[in-house]
Amino acid sequence: MSAGERIAFVLGGGGLRGAVQIGMLRALLERGVVPDVIVGTSIGAINGAIVAKTPSLDALDDLFEAWMSPEAASVYGDSFATQFVRLVRTRTHLNSPAPLRRMFERVLGADTRFEDLAVPLRVVAASIERAAERVFDSGPLIPAVLASSSVPGLLPPTTIDGETFIDGGIVNSIPIGPAVDAGATTIFVLQVGRIETPLVAPRTAVQTAQMAFEVARRHRFAHDVATLPDGVRLHVLPSGGTLKGDSSVLSYRRMETVRTRIDLAYAASTVYLDEQVPKGGRP
Repeated sequence: MSAGERIAFVLGGGGLRGAVQIGMLRALLERGVVPDVIVGTSIGAINGAIVAKTPSLDALDDLFEAWMSPEAASVYGDSFATQFVRLVRTRTHLNSPAPLRRMFERVLGADTRFEDLAVPLRVVAASIERAAERVFDSGPLIPAVLASSSVPGLLPPTTIDGETFIDGGIVNSIPIGPAVDAGATTIFVLQVGRIETPLVAPRTAVQTAQMAFEVARRHRFAHDVATLPDGVRLHVLPSGGTLKGDSSVLSYRRMETVRTRIDLAYAASTVYLDEQVPKGGRP
């Protein structure tokens, strides 16, 4: 490690595709690359919080257990009839956040605060009232992670201190900026694969909506990369590629793909890191 070097793991948003981050984390931690700070959005905030609590290979067992838990399967696992009834009743969302909260309380601890974590964590959420990004780095952990992962339409907004938050991916899907603000000099981006896929003109209304969000997501990332301060190194880890059905609007329910995503990302990231980071060393 060079003098003054500070390593950040930036874990992007992306729902179920965030399983790739487990493979990426394994590849990094096996090489002795341990973060000095972790920044996460949405599913990246969830994965990042677990690693920030236990910044070692031991965290991978907790991550995998969380992903394969009954709570994780039930977050989006309700029948379409149940989801429709909930939408009619609430008018805002299809799914209950209760299973997600139960999983957080079991894996992270119900009363855990940011200050209790072994590695500093920054969690990005989107404030509705201020139409702005909010970076949480202190106070109760679980409300902040829930806020960051409150996917609009799928889960209800999260209220913290009278302010209403939705998924951090709306404002910053791959939060490089907060890592730079935290003093990072080497940043590993654990993205879920969307930025690797070329965009094409949409042919349907659904595709048009998907492309609109994707353009916004990539524009922010491209801007942050282009304006990266001198002296900051960026490594964008490969996801291992997309799977059949990833473009479907129902892909967020395909829990059977988790193991495949982990394995593909681990293999691809291992190849990348073999060229960039020696085992047992720092970049």
